[in-house]
Amino acid sequence: MKTTLVTGGTGFLGRQLVGQLLERGEENVRVFTRSFDRDLAEMGAEIVEGSLTDPADVHRATRDVDRVYHLAGKVERKPERAHLMYDLHVEGTRRLLGALVDEDIERIVVASTSGTVGVSKDPNFVATEESPYAESLVRRWPYYLSKIYAERVCQRYIDEHELPIVIMRPTLLLGPGDTRSSSTGDVKMFLKGKVPARLSGGLSFVDVRDAARGFRLAMQKGEVGDSYLLGQVNLPLESFFEHLEAISGVAAPRISLPDSIVVNGAKVIDKTLGFLGFESAVDPTSVDMARYYWYIDSTKAREELGWSARDPNTTLRDTVRWIRQNDPVLRRKNERSSPPADVVSRKTVEFARTMARSDPEDGE
Repeated sequence: MKTTLVTGGTGFLGRQLVGQLLERGEENVRVFTRSFDRDLAEMGAEIVEGSLTDPADVHRATRDVDRVYHLAGKVERKPERAHLMYDLHVEGTRRLLGALVDEDIERIVVASTSGTVGVSKDPNFVATEESPYAESLVRRWPYYLSKIYAERVCQRYIDEHELPIVIMRPTLLLGPGDTRSSSTGDVKMFLKGKVPARLSGGLSFVDVRDAARGFRLAMQKGEVGDSYLLGQVNLPLESFFEHLEAISGVAAPRISLPDSIVVNGAKVIDKTLGFLGFESAVDPTSVDMARYYWYIDSTKAREELGWSARDPNTTLRDTVRWIRQNDPVLRRKNERSSPPADVVSRKTVEFARTMARSDPEDGE
């Protein structure tokens, strides 16, 4: 009987993936996690406690598995904590794949990120799977650099051990269920009015539910040795915040400042509050990254995997609704305020109200 292993099953994407696997009838889903998770256990998953940093734990988790989803990851913005990501993303991946060499594995689907290739100073650049690594741009952002190194580890195990690895590169994950604010934190900041000014960059995002479905499709149809980009839409930041404004009623930033001033100001605030023993609400690394364009093309996933994504406005609406229902500060604001007439048009306000009332079915 086949056993499917999921690392990182308690994260934003992992929890969604485990839920989909169990809902669709997979009986033996094993989740490798640092601590017991009651919710996943009650859903029917087998919980194996341990760490990817411990070889003995890794061998125990990988025993007699046929399929593997490797989603374990860590996001750290501060450079002094970069070693934690390298140990997990690079060495953890090496330990996992090393343990799988002697197993009879059908396929290994590995979660990377679109940021390994999909970032540029050029607003006209749109990355594909054939784009080179953006190593020179991301060298000061350890998360993305560690993911590039992890992909190279995967390629080594494909070349030297013929492990059946497929690499998935989702972009920014949005949607409901991000209990740690690991991916939707910027939307939460917007809803709290803490986005200080407009920036010139652009982003791509994908619904976490659609990303999880993309990983399942990759397990079925993905070409071994290939990678697949998963993105729903590419938007300039200004347009992204305008969409959030229409859906949430929270005014988008109106002030436009040179990027250098915004970044340097965020650094000063962060250092000053850190010196005083407080944590800044504005992350200078995130502000720095926002100046770039993170655009990607998901044609390959659509054509080869049969993948598709829901309407972006549905994702934004569900993200906003979930954050407001689960954030203790925003939850206290029971009445949703409408944007003033001089901010957006009446048609936009009515559209936002319709979006808030509607509840379209969640796709497969």
